[in-house]
Amino acid sequence: MTDDREDRGRSVPSGRLSRVGVFGRLAGGVAGGIMAEGVRRLASGERPRMRDLLLTPGNVGRVADQLAHLRGAAMKLGQMISMDAGDVLPPELSQIMARLRERAHRMPPKQLGEVLNAEWGSDWRNRLSAFDANPIAAASIGQVHRAKAKDNRPLAIKVQYPGVARSIDADVDNVATLLRVSGLLPPSLQIGPLLEEAKRQLREEADYLREAEQMTTFGKLLANQPQFVVPTPDAGLTTPHILAMTFIEGRPVESLADAPQADRDRVMRMLMQLVLRELLDFGVMQTDPNFANYRYQSDTGRLVLLDFGAARPVGKATQGAYLGLLRAGLSGDRDRFRQAAISAGILTDAVVTRHGAAIDRMLAIILDEMGRPGPFDFGDRGFVATLREEGTVIAGDRSSWHVPPADILFAQRKISGTALLAARLKARVDVRSLIVEAIGEDNI
Repeated sequence: MTDDREDRGRSVPSGRLSRVGVFGRLAGGVAGGIMAEGVRRLASGERPRMRDLLLTPGNVGRVADQLAHLRGAAMKLGQMISMDAGDVLPPELSQIMARLRERAHRMPPKQLGEVLNAEWGSDWRNRLSAFDANPIAAASIGQVHRAKAKDNRPLAIKVQYPGVARSIDADVDNVATLLRVSGLLPPSLQIGPLLEEAKRQLREEADYLREAEQMTTFGKLLANQPQFVVPTPDAGLTTPHILAMTFIEGRPVESLADAPQADRDRVMRMLMQLVLRELLDFGVMQTDPNFANYRYQSDTGRLVLLDFGAARPVGKATQGAYLGLLRAGLSGDRDRFRQAAISAGILTDAVVTRHGAAIDRMLAIILDEMGRPGPFDFGDRGFVATLREEGTVIAGDRSSWHVPPADILFAQRKISGTALLAARLKARVDVRSLIVEAIGEDNI
């Protein structure tokens, strides 16, 4: 979530027609922008492509602003496209991602009051000793407020925006239509199964009773790991659209960028160990790597883990796929690693046939980095430029695009987001030793 104490109140469109209207205005505004830009370029003697007309700064701004206005699944999907936008996405989509992260509006007081009345009853203030109407954070699905229980325990209250849960299916379909119309997705790409999985995932994230259960699960799984702190849900105040939990102090994890190297390294080592345990031991993974889901306690050195709406089971097939990838990576065998990536669904035989040389060059870089002894320096991103250059060639062949299995995509999102945080903190972590420790020396 994005901390925001400024007066950025803006009502969330909660009805079906009002949300459809926003998409309609967005399409109309983008169309108008295309026409204006087309006339301008034609007048200057250019013959612009439709994609160039669509992805102008003005249209990028329109998309970001309207998705932020809608919030809910529309905004969430925009943020979920990728955490590592700067390295992977086209510049235009990177701009949308950046602007979405900056545009977390809060509900106006009147709309907030209506939600609280609907969930807790008109006498809801009698259930607390204090409630701060100014949110301490706001994001795509809800906003968070400080409060105190009747016994003065400090609480964090997450309040869901109205209409979010019932608008998920329509929002996902509308965003998919925008992507199709924009030309950013080739017509041959079959994204139907992924859209259905996205809807299911978002429905789960909008169910705060489920999130409370997942929070409790992680609290138990990490009970013997004192380096992590997990809030405890308050069952008496939690509803499907309000999540009440203990408030735990902590500073944004990104603020560690200026901390001593040893502190940054230790924090990222902890997080990477956690990711490996989620993937290989726990059978459940919190798949949203948003930096705001981690807070750091300077006085104790502990990490506070937040937001368990995106927690999902890790099936045996997914565990097996990643075990195969990790073992192949440790072996340094490029052919074995390529086959493991195909078996996991990350690559396809068709892509390897069409772009085998480029893929092998990329795999050689990855295996070389994995094979180096000692800590991996995530602050040294020199190799990323080469990977991006090779990947751009492959991505340019739209006929070879494919959608990996949903479970792999969600797990990979967590892994990639964790690596991005390590890069942000310029951490140095002996990743190889962590992997060997996780899977066992005898299993390589």
